Amino acid sequence: MSSEKTVRDVEPPTGGTPGSVASGGTGATDAGDAGYSKDLKSRHINMIAIGGAIGTGLFLGAGGRLVSAGPALAIAYAVCGLFAFFVVRALGELVLHRPSSGSFVSYAREFLGEKGAYTAGWMYFLNWSTTGIADITAVALYVHYWGMFTSVPQWLLALIALAIVLSINLISVKIFGEMEFWFAIIKVSALVVFLVIGVFLLVTQHPVDGRAPGFDIISSHGGIFPTGLLPVVVVLQGVVFAYSGVEMIGVTAGETAEPHKVVPRAVNSIMWRVMVFYVGSVVLLALLVPYTGFAAGQSPFVTVLSKIGVPAAGGVMNLVVLTAAMSSLNSGIYSTGRILRSMAMAGSAPRFTGRMNRHQVPYGGILLTACVCILGVVLNYIVPGEAFEIVLNIASLGVLTAWGMIMVCHLVFVQRAKKGLVQRPSYRLPGSPVVEIVTLAFLAGVLVLMWFDTPVGRNTILIIPVIAVALVIGWFRVRGRIHTAVPDEAASTPASQLPPTP
Repeated sequence: MSSEKTVRDVEPPTGGTPGSVASGGTGATDAGDAGYSKDLKSRHINMIAIGGAIGTGLFLGAGGRLVSAGPALAIAYAVCGLFAFFVVRALGELVLHRPSSGSFVSYAREFLGEKGAYTAGWMYFLNWSTTGIADITAVALYVHYWGMFTSVPQWLLALIALAIVLSINLISVKIFGEMEFWFAIIKVSALVVFLVIGVFLLVTQHPVDGRAPGFDIISSHGGIFPTGLLPVVVVLQGVVFAYSGVEMIGVTAGETAEPHKVVPRAVNSIMWRVMVFYVGSVVLLALLVPYTGFAAGQSPFVTVLSKIGVPAAGGVMNLVVLTAAMSSLNSGIYSTGRILRSMAMAGSAPRFTGRMNRHQVPYGGILLTACVCILGVVLNYIVPGEAFEIVLNIASLGVLTAWGMIMVCHLVFVQRAKKGLVQRPSYRLPGSPVVEIVTLAFLAGVLVLMWFDTPVGRNTILIIPVIAVALVIGWFRVRGRIHTAVPDEAASTPASQLPPTP
């Protein structure tokens, strides 16, 4: 069979065929992985890993969080960054066990069964589809920053942004990888330039807004915890969402030729990048300007640069946050397309979402996500001032579910390894099972904290029963066509009798 025929003809079975994953063992496979190209290179994966960890949560959201938590925000970023690293490290071990474009949804199917995969997949779809609505809204708002575009309706700008990213994703994964590569380059370059400027200002004691920078700014404005400990704890739930996207490295692993080499390097680099870019940036911001000098809705980087007279600082940073929003939209459409295909091959997603085009792109799932994003265009037409907040907090529930599922899957994976049913690769999450349990407790704590983030967070919690009911109804509608996994020979063979994992 030719390669082209393989791609065009791979569609979800209509019934009576074995399931997508043979549970356990190195011989386990996911039918949703068939037909993909391997066009993502090492540089793509590395920059996607960076891009997933750096977004508007830092470039734009850090200003408001500095006002509420003060310099202690750096501690909140460090704590959440540590748990984000635990999650992506656990996912990295699962990837080396079995690379899959279905990522943690595929692993949920293998270790938790179809109900777990169904829940993980649709919650992740909810996350990225609602994030996509927030992203196109953000793009429209950022474009309106420039006077020449103020007369263009917000809904039209949102539609244009969606059309551009949709086209990129439908052409080929290589184009997606290149776009994410350059998006990440822009974000990292902007942060590096700011860090260099900030360090220069500190070393030379160049005045910022008429005052020399340094620790005196922190000590003279209430210290590290000027607003107390509680605001720092409450802000954790917003900081966690700033890290959403780091788990995307698991999805990209299915479309790279050497995941066993590329993924560990990318995962290991996330930790120091988080410390330098997130924690380092927030520390510099706090040393350069009093926390009371920042404002919600304005980039803290623009605040600092404008106070030292950098020309066009606002315009440059607006371009950066616009890039970050486009990058997030690009990533969301990419990842949901792959996740939905994995689910469609098992029967838990609409059949058309499993189809691929001649460019080896799962266009069905991509188009479904785009259709949901079009609802965001409608929101931007009806309530342009409220569209962003309406959907952003719903997406945070999907992030918590995805991270939680990754840790639960890893727990089961380790338990099976202890029974000799699978082999753990040499690249492992240290401290298992304590690290997984502590991380799950942390994620549960973040959910509780959302209740105290009134009124937005409380309204988000109240949506959970509605989502739960929708998932239950959906499960009863699809369970009749779910394909029961049939373990293959490798799945029932003790790890001692299996060939070694690369």
